[in-house]
Amino acid sequence: MMWIVSLLAGSLFGAGLTISGMVNPQKILNFLDFAAISSGGWDPTLAFVFAGAVTVMAVTYPFQKRLASPMIGSTFHLPGRQDIDMQLVAGATIFGIGWGLVGICPGPAIAAFAVTKVHLAEFSIFFAALSAGIILRMVTKNRVQAVPAE
Repeated sequence: MMWIVSLLAGSLFGAGLTISGMVNPQKILNFLDFAAISSGGWDPTLAFVFAGAVTVMAVTYPFQKRLASPMIGSTFHLPGRQDIDMQLVAGATIFGIGWGLVGICPGPAIAAFAVTKVHLAEFSIFFAALSAGIILRMVTKNRVQAVPAE
């Protein structure tokens, strides 16, 4: 049952990204190009996608907090930490810079890879870089955590 719900949720997410055009890297880059506001080339649609996601979360999160357990599954998978540390800031910065440079992030990349062959070379390079980053993090994780904080 869990894999069916996961498949449906992932399909809904991918369909939403595809329908909204967020699988097109140029659409993301056009949103991030604030210099294009004066020329009329700026694309605000990503802001509407963010607003929709925040609205859904703002409405549903209070209900989720009242539940003892999820309807499907044994426990909620919420972040265990609430603090902001250097690893979080560095990771978010690297992610943001990469996203801003090429206009691709993992969710839309997976959806685009499934529905289009237009950007196949770019998405293949992206997935290779994503895989390298994941492997690098796995290799260095124990070393970084072993360094005592000063």
